[in-house]
Amino acid sequence: MRGMDLDPRRLLLLQAISETGSLAQAARRLGHTPSAVSQQLAKLERETGVTLVDRTPGRLGLTEAGRILARAGTRIGDTLADAERELTALTGSVTGPITITMPPGGPAMLAAFVVPLLTERHPELRPTVVEMEEAEGLRMLRAGSVDVMMLKDDLDTALPLPPGYAARALIQDEYRVVIPSSWEIPATFAELSGKPWIGAPAATARGRCFRRLADLHGIVPSTMHLAVSPYTLEAMAANGLGAAVAPWFYADWLRDCTVLDLPVPGRFIVRVIHRTTPAGEAVGVAIAQTALLREEQFVDLDIHKRDILVRRLEDPAMAEPRGR
Repeated sequence: MRGMDLDPRRLLLLQAISETGSLAQAARRLGHTPSAVSQQLAKLERETGVTLVDRTPGRLGLTEAGRILARAGTRIGDTLADAERELTALTGSVTGPITITMPPGGPAMLAAFVVPLLTERHPELRPTVVEMEEAEGLRMLRAGSVDVMMLKDDLDTALPLPPGYAARALIQDEYRVVIPSSWEIPATFAELSGKPWIGAPAATARGRCFRRLADLHGIVPSTMHLAVSPYTLEAMAANGLGAAVAPWFYADWLRDCTVLDLPVPGRFIVRVIHRTTPAGEAVGVAIAQTALLREEQFVDLDIHKRDILVRRLEDPAMAEPRGR
């Protein structure tokens, strides 16, 4: 190992494995897929020339060499956290009132966990959480009367940011179409034309996804019900009112529905949009960390049947403009 040039990001991977005891949970913490984490781990073992993980069936633990490097990863993580705190102290204090708006459903409930974390970390910050529909939240954001907003968005048609705001993607997942369990399973989406659908407002992520899907497959609903909140969609779907498009993690637990194994174009994302101030950034970080923890808990409790990408995701606002 003498003279070795180790990538510190891979040491953070060992730290995550050490703390979670699970390759899948370590991957979720770092915002990668389990296969990508496995590849990075294999590269690190080739670089060091030693075995770092005990792969005995039924367990996942670090070898002594792995624990040594994991401790180094912990020190690196602590150093980065200290640098973040020092930078905050240099650029501005995290104090004063800040307004956070979240749409109904899971994002709004997430606020119950975010506020105590902010109170612990930044006692001089005074957060106020307001649950409201996304359209109203976006109007207030563009008017500058909201500091932070959680937004369910569509990756391919992500809404642009107002001046003075930044964004980070928290969650990314595929879309799926669900149908009432009493319906015959179609071979193609075109067979769902002429059937009733449960739609969403055109500007929402679900609304934009449905329009893309309908244009691609020539779907013309016989009836278009409109569900704004996730609770309404859940009730309509459970009572067989029609087919619907939804993020896969949400589609999985809709009652009395069948999730179709047909590809839906596009990706669903959850974004946190915040002012480019120390306070706005602090809230964005707290929301991202809380969302990560909650998603890990949901997967562990089998509430979510499959892993979704969480955290360390590139927001569309940070991507290179298309056509370059």
